[in-house]
Amino acid sequence: MYQPPHFIETRLDVLHALITAHPLGLLVSNGPEGPVANPLPFLLDAGASPKGTLRAHLAKANPQWRMLADDPETPVLVVFQGADTYVTPSWYETKRETGKVVPTWNYAMVQVRGRPRIIDDRDWLAGQIAELTAGHEAERSEPWKVTDAPDAFIEAQLKGIVGLEIEIAAIDGKWKVSQNRPVTDRAGVAEGLAKEPKPASAEMAHMVRRYGGLTGE
Repeated sequence: MYQPPHFIETRLDVLHALITAHPLGLLVSNGPEGPVANPLPFLLDAGASPKGTLRAHLAKANPQWRMLADDPETPVLVVFQGADTYVTPSWYETKRETGKVVPTWNYAMVQVRGRPRIIDDRDWLAGQIAELTAGHEAERSEPWKVTDAPDAFIEAQLKGIVGLEIEIAAIDGKWKVSQNRPVTDRAGVAEGLAKEPKPASAEMAHMVRRYGGLTGE
């Protein structure tokens, strides 16, 4: 990943927080005909290894898991995408001063690398599914639990998936949130984004203020 110095984020807790908030990662690996990529919801166990460990599952009908099992020594890449927004040059004070501005895109992203381990174990899979479900159902007034479904149905579902575990060997973060712009431009971007109706815009406005050193963040 191309990382100009002012966009690099190295704090492990911040990188982990993005993964937890945006857990649908794009799993990228080598295949016999080139790169293979599939989106998977991941669980992060921050304490399982020095940089954390990712856990997920794939359908047995998905050929990617067999490729991983056949080539376990080749690292895979998992990409987690945080908030992203278009940035219009109309928000820049520089536009009014010189006109020498162009549109851009702000975003936050984490990329993880590590060796894959395929796990075909019923109890491991049951635990992974239960934990994944509980985490995403926790804020609901009536959380759905795996045990709400018939046992025979769940057992049949477990037979159709395999587990994936990736001990994180390398983790990189890129927060491109207008740090390279003058302070007046950063303030204009934050103000403009705050007026946008999209949830990602509000999240990005917060990041522009925080990373841009603006008052109040």
